[in-house]
Amino acid sequence: MQIVVPEVLPREAALALGCGLADAEWVDGNVTSGEGAALAKRNRQLPEASAAAAKGRRVVQQALAASPLFLSAALPRAIYPPLFNRYGPGESFGAHIDNAIRIDPASGTQLRTDLSATLFLTEDYDGGELVIAGGSGQRLRAGDMLLYPATSIHHVTEVTRGERICCFFWIESLIRDSGAREMLFDLDQSIQALTLDRGGDDGEVLRLTGVYHNLVRRWSS
Repeated sequence: MQIVVPEVLPREAALALGCGLADAEWVDGNVTSGEGAALAKRNRQLPEASAAAAKGRRVVQQALAASPLFLSAALPRAIYPPLFNRYGPGESFGAHIDNAIRIDPASGTQLRTDLSATLFLTEDYDGGELVIAGGSGQRLRAGDMLLYPATSIHHVTEVTRGERICCFFWIESLIRDSGAREMLFDLDQSIQALTLDRGGDDGEVLRLTGVYHNLVRRWSS
């Protein structure tokens, strides 16, 4: 299941971040590629240890922690430190699947990639659609994010004009099973809607809230 998380960053803040990062020093995007993906990847990336990447990472991490929709959809146990990539004219990323395990370069901790995320930071470009197998191409407004299963085969179409700058990262979820995670997301969204309609102290709302949390306890790994 693909989920669009709107306004993880306000649009103007996202555009400002993308503009600021554009002036940084970028390197070949294959610095984080797996062996297979490197054959298909033509883009650039901010070095993980650079000051620009660290500053952008802090902005994104604070925004993720404040996004109820992201937290509901991902139920994150751990988030790989956000990275930043850039595609200009002639650059693209062919069909690939993300590595199952990532190692946090700072801590050495292993992270299982259950979900992949792309947060868009620019808009003035042509091409550069993110295409998930079985779906149509996605190109979101600056500040919006696409969350999708890391098990998906996906690609980025060639950019023909302008610069596509995005933040991308992976999430290890508390709920490893994707089907269970999707059911919990649907249940949580319904509980939130019923809470607005009936109030948090309504008996049926409380009953469903209990079911939700008990399922999280049962299914969390």
